Amino acid sequence: QVQLVESGGGLVQAGGSLRLSCAASGRTFSSYVMGWFRQAPGKEREFVAAISWNGGVTSYADSVKDRFTISRDNAKNTVYLQMNSLKPEDTAVYYCATKYSSGSYLPRLRYQYNYWGQGTQVTVSS
Repeated sequence: QVQLVESGGGLVQAGGSLRLSCAASGRTFSSYVMGWFRQAPGKEREFVAAISWNGGVTSYADSVKDRFTISRDNAKNTVYLQMNSLKPEDTAVYYCATKYSSGSYLPRLRYQYNYWGQGTQVTVSS
């Protein structure tokens, strides 16, 4: 079992920044791909970003590319999502997710991940 706990959400004005954190426990964190998803009211949960087990490969949704940065610290069992130039359309509950993988393939589909956090709310005001 893997437990994930997100933090760092909040209310920010458009153009501002937030950094989300996701702390993992339960198994060898460094053997897992980590992903961030988000879900806005009335919408499907969508892929935001993912990072390989060693941080060497990253992937982003087109809507956040060049604004968001995913990173990880395996010594701290934590993955981060730095969000800059935030827009009102970034408002959503953000979830981190993980699956075991020692390769460089980064899944983008919800069903491909095995474990999920409880989510953290991000609200961007215009």
